Amino acid sequence: MGRSPPPPPMVYAPPLPPTVSHFSHRSKVVAGVLQILVPFGAGRFYTGHYGIAVAQLLTCGGLGVWCLIDGIILLAGSNQTDAEGRLLRD
Repeated sequence: MGRSPPPPPMVYAPPLPPTVSHFSHRSKVVAGVLQILVPFGAGRFYTGHYGIAVAQLLTCGGLGVWCLIDGIILLAGSNQTDAEGRLLRD
């Protein structure tokens, strides 16, 4: 008659501190409107995506089409993030 080993100890993970936020302080509405109204990558500069913003600036926003589509995607998308990977606020 062998004894079964004791169960492993429970691991406790403390909650995240209240100062840590999973959301950006930037708004996706502001980013989308900037992207549509100022078609030279302004919305992408606002969100911190400088590579895309410079590409749109150099191509004049793909003659406006790229910036228009990108602005609509920013406004309609549900999981848009800033350059640090945090979700944009609604």
